Amino acid sequence: MQLQSTLTCPVCQHQATETMPTDACQFFYDCAACRTRLKPKPGECCVFCSYGTVPCPPVQQHGKGACCD
Repeated sequence: MQLQSTLTCPVCQHQATETMPTDACQFFYDCAACRTRLKPKPGECCVFCSYGTVPCPPVQQHGKGACCD
């Protein structure tokens, strides 16, 4: 399982590599460059699944729909 994911801000395209939590979904993320608060896209469980290069740990382990059950 990968715990690092690179988030890309949809507003300014800034990228930041972050460590994903294994015990909770991360619903908000503030872009360090433009300060936009990212939220998951409709149908996604967290910011890593919406804007990251790697989906969150629950989705990696159990597939889409497993996050934040």
